[in-house]
Amino acid sequence: MSTKPRLLYLIRHGATEANTRRPYVLQGCRSDLPLSDIGRRQAEAASRTLMDRKFARIFSSPLRRALQTAEILAQPHGLPVQIADGLIECDVGNWEGLTWEQVRQLDEPYFASFETDPGRVPYAGGESFQQVQDRTVPAVQQLIRENPDGDLVAVTHNFVARVYIAHLTGIPIAKARTLRQDNAGITIISITGQNEKLLTLNSVLHLDGLLFD
Repeated sequence: MSTKPRLLYLIRHGATEANTRRPYVLQGCRSDLPLSDIGRRQAEAASRTLMDRKFARIFSSPLRRALQTAEILAQPHGLPVQIADGLIECDVGNWEGLTWEQVRQLDEPYFASFETDPGRVPYAGGESFQQVQDRTVPAVQQLIRENPDGDLVAVTHNFVARVYIAHLTGIPIAKARTLRQDNAGITIISITGQNEKLLTLNSVLHLDGLLFD
C-alpha cells in the first residue's frame, strides 16, 4: 500500500523596510523589524493562494517579520502559530544593518575571504552558512518528526530556507547564496517517511506586482 506524501510549505517572511531599501542592507537575527506595507500585502497574497489547503500545524521563527507573516497565513485556517526557535535567521554579526559596500569598506581583507568561501567563513561576529545549516536541518527535521500527521507550514528567513534547500538538493554550502528566496516566496517539500523531495522552489506566481530585485 502506498503512503500519500505529506507536504512542508517553507515560506520566507514578507518584506520589511530593510528588505526594500536600496542599496540593500543586511538583516539578520539581531533585527526585529515588522512587516512593511508591501510585506503585509505579500503575506496576504500568499495567504489567499494557500487558503484552500489543509494544514495540521503552522510554525514560525520568533522574529516579528516571520511571526506576522505566519499569523496572516494562519487566519483563514483558524490555527494558532507555534514558535520554532530553530527557524530563526542567521546571525550576521557586526554587519547587521550595513550595505555590502559599507561591509567592504569596514574590513576589506576579511570581506574578501568571506566572498571566497561564504559557506564556511562566518559573517564577522556572526554565523557562517555552514553553521546555520548545522542547526537548521535538525530543527526542521524535528518539526517533521514530532508532527507526523498532515501538511506543515514553516515561516522562516532567506538564509534558513537557502541552507535547507541546499541540504535537500546536495548543493554545496558555498553555493547556497545562489538560491533565490523572494519575500513571501513559497517552497514546497514532499515528505514520505524519512524521505524529503523538493517539489517547488520559490514559487512567486501569487506576487504579481509585489516583487522587487
